[in-house]
Amino acid sequence: MTSRTATTFAPPVMEARRWLEGVTFPPERPLLNVSQAAPVDPPPPELRAAMAEALNDPATHLYGPVLGHPELRAALAEAFTAGYGGAVASENVAITAGCNQAFAAVVAALCTEGDEVLLPVPWYFNHKMWLDMSGVRAVPLGTGADLVPDAEAARALVTPRTRAIALVSPNNPGGVEYPAATLAAFRDLARETGLRLIVDETYRDFDSRDGAPHDLLAGGVDETLVQLYSFSKAYRLTGHRVGAIVADTRLLAETEKFLDTVAICAPQLGQLAALHGLRHLGSWVAGERAEILARRAAIEAQMPVLEARGWRLMGVGAYFAYLAHPFDIASDALARDLVREAGVLLLPGTMFRPEGDPAGAREVRIAFANVDADQIATLFARLAAFERPLASPPDSH
Repeated sequence: MTSRTATTFAPPVMEARRWLEGVTFPPERPLLNVSQAAPVDPPPPELRAAMAEALNDPATHLYGPVLGHPELRAALAEAFTAGYGGAVASENVAITAGCNQAFAAVVAALCTEGDEVLLPVPWYFNHKMWLDMSGVRAVPLGTGADLVPDAEAARALVTPRTRAIALVSPNNPGGVEYPAATLAAFRDLARETGLRLIVDETYRDFDSRDGAPHDLLAGGVDETLVQLYSFSKAYRLTGHRVGAIVADTRLLAETEKFLDTVAICAPQLGQLAALHGLRHLGSWVAGERAEILARRAAIEAQMPVLEARGWRLMGVGAYFAYLAHPFDIASDALARDLVREAGVLLLPGTMFRPEGDPAGAREVRIAFANVDADQIATLFARLAAFERPLASPPDSH
């Protein structure tokens, strides 16, 4: 019998790390690791001090409520109410052990084996992996040259087994920020067809737009929208595993069963850190956003260097730049060669598309959260210097 885990592929980031085995990087050309979307710097000193103080509270070391620390739930509800212009109550918030667990809990609450969830491609690979292991079919929703999905194209894919549409904005891996009108169209489609619209906003703190990126919560929490969030990126808490679900209370009651069975509760220390962040670190997060936007600008400023060599920028935003490469070699092989020959670790597009999709062979993802403007210039110089036979233009046959 095939196990549930055997129904999906190996974790892509861990696979990419194995490409480093046996490779040495000379001091004059250190490794540029742009493979994972996670800050490597620790939380700011103020937050680390608050966490150290929290360790002296005996309650920090105990199980907490399954749906999360009451004060954190209330603080996030307040933040969402202020940020999106619609009423969100604390009972509409569940705290999870990271945003991946939030997605897993929602899928478990909505789906059974043989059901379907629509995922735009290129997709976030952990979403695809969880659907595979749940016996839920991930239905690929193609996107155009701008990597933005279309609600009417999604409508044609809806079947009696469809349970949800899952969107990520700002997008991983594409970096694009979905327009408010696009998200509204998907909400309307979900309402018309009785589906759930899952919007993963892990990177919302680094959206380049001022104000609310959409109005999906303007009318309050309903039985269509499910929003997912992560504290990991904004406060550098990746190792403390704190995410959130914003949804109607009936759905959260179902997710509570999943959360209690898997982790009982999100780590208490991480929850207290997230609470401190929400209360005290708004200005600091604004500075982090400004730095990420500056790195995005550096990517765009450096693109002529690669465009001259046949590369193309497909999308950029939040932590990511998604590029089409010009070589007559599949991106998974290209990524391995770049480690050895250029000292660059990035992820190939084959990790973000269905197996056999030819588009993935021409694409790569750069996660630029941990490289500054000078390192971005070095990265692009290395990519521009890399040589392989060029692919034939699509219209030459």
